[in-house]
Amino acid sequence: MRRLSILGSTGSIGTNTLKVIDANPDSFDIKYLTAGSNAKKLAQQTRKYQPDAIAIADSQKADLLSGELSKLGVEILTGRKGLLEIAGRSDVDLVVNSIVGPPGMEPTYRAVQAGNHIALSNKESLVMAGNVIIAEARQRDVDIFPVDSEHNAIWQCLQGEEYGEVQKLILTASGGPFRNKPAQELARVTPREALDHPTWNMGKKITIDSATMMNKGFELIEAHWLFGISAENIDVLVHPQSIIHSMVEFQDGSIKAQLGLPDMKLPIQYALFFPEHRPVQWENTNLAEIGQLTFEEPNYKKFPCLRLAKQAIKLGGTAGAILNVANDLAVHAFLNEDIKFTQIPELVEKALDRIPIIKKPDFEEIVESQRETEKIVNKLIKKRK
Repeated sequence: MRRLSILGSTGSIGTNTLKVIDANPDSFDIKYLTAGSNAKKLAQQTRKYQPDAIAIADSQKADLLSGELSKLGVEILTGRKGLLEIAGRSDVDLVVNSIVGPPGMEPTYRAVQAGNHIALSNKESLVMAGNVIIAEARQRDVDIFPVDSEHNAIWQCLQGEEYGEVQKLILTASGGPFRNKPAQELARVTPREALDHPTWNMGKKITIDSATMMNKGFELIEAHWLFGISAENIDVLVHPQSIIHSMVEFQDGSIKAQLGLPDMKLPIQYALFFPEHRPVQWENTNLAEIGQLTFEEPNYKKFPCLRLAKQAIKLGGTAGAILNVANDLAVHAFLNEDIKFTQIPELVEKALDRIPIIKKPDFEEIVESQRETEKIVNKLIKKRK
């Protein structure tokens, strides 16, 4: 029975991870759960799964948890410090990091430092600190199992293959809700429209990133670090049906693809049981019912976030952290209706232009770059209100 720590257990990926565990009840022992602020859901999960300890990042919710769980005797940690302590505990076989956004980067680093294998959904970890985290993982012989459907697909396609024979990685993208909307209309779209994703059911932040295609930009950077492939050999292809999750092209011209329904439980299950393909607990893929699989080139002019992500790869160093944090703040400003949809990439580009980039940062310098970006981008957002 594998011992698990699930960081961000109340979010979309966290709850889907628990569904996979429920479908395989004799395979896992959940030792730790953490949440950001959803104390009610964390309390429900704690009563059901009986972990040794839990953490909630929002310290103001600690009293609510203590009252709800007083009879269980579970250890309750609070605040950022409590989250990081659980992330760094080494008495588990696998840490599932499903925290959304930049706050998930340091827990990944702490888990790797503790020698824990990681099932990684938090793409920001590698976008912001890929050089540091990958180096630390290699030093400590830690495996990073990608949970994102695109990287999980590439991972599956590469099993049994020689990396030296890879010509190209092809990340597929749904194109988001505005794939067919004229570029001149994007400035008027509302948060509600941007949250209406055509194929995936995800959290708000990642859904907006899909609408701007910054999510695919992040995945370009993440693929670069996960698989050691240069940015020039990683392409994006728009595939509206979201059935082919990614492809690998080899030097002889052959292409391998991984197909499946747009359901995050599938890549989560593979990451938890690697290298096994467990019997299907979920809906099967019926290609006859799907009928057509179509592809098109992405529109880099209409969706400049893709260009900015490639720029960040070329700049290297702390550029990924600047890109990530600036985007995170811009997305939240858009959701709060403080800026327009088209101002998200504008703010990101200004941050990349204005903030000095450290070429070979250590972890502390990445964190400091994060703080500097927050300060500058928050000022830019206030000017635009």
